[in-house]
Amino acid sequence: MPNVARGARNGPEPRAAAAETDTPALILGSASPRRLELLAQIGIVPDMILPAEIDETPRRGESPRDYVRRMAREKAAALAGSAHGAILCADTAVVAGRRILGKPLDDAEARRFLQLLSGRRHRVLTSVALAHEGRLRERLVETVIRFRPLTAAQIDAYLATGEWQGKAGAYAIQGHASAFAIWMQGSYSGVVGLPLAETASLLDAIGIQGKAT
Repeated sequence: MPNVARGARNGPEPRAAAAETDTPALILGSASPRRLELLAQIGIVPDMILPAEIDETPRRGESPRDYVRRMAREKAAALAGSAHGAILCADTAVVAGRRILGKPLDDAEARRFLQLLSGRRHRVLTSVALAHEGRLRERLVETVIRFRPLTAAQIDAYLATGEWQGKAGAYAIQGHASAFAIWMQGSYSGVVGLPLAETASLLDAIGIQGKAT
């Protein structure tokens, strides 16, 4: 029977209904509404939403791929002692060359990020980690995107929307910034924050299935 919960909530205890099935309770270790919406697209609603609080500072000399893998793993590890069930965590990074573009601190930094991405290719890396019964399952998905050249006026208009706030690389591909991308190779849902095919495969391996899988 598909494990499609009736609703997600914050808190340390899984719903009793989840415990009555053969499938584990699913804890989403993220406060991102985008990841919650993506899971809903494949018929999955977490039993709990329990954001992980970790230090997201890249280490000296750490590659972007190693960085996103470590972030997803550390988020899952941070919740392992306070949540019972399957813990699903993810991390997304926008990468220009070898430079990791995180969430901009202010509009000035957001402007610099968009200027850097203008007219060139960049990568979006999303790592997914699923911790369950002492085992960690992982997937790393890379998507390449090319932005069209952006004028100062276009960047100003985008910044005025406020959409850049809290977004890696200072943009949301599912929003106004969709007009910037002229070419993409990889996973669109991975750019939004959770690669659905890979995530569904991980969940299916532990018996959690949505109506679309």
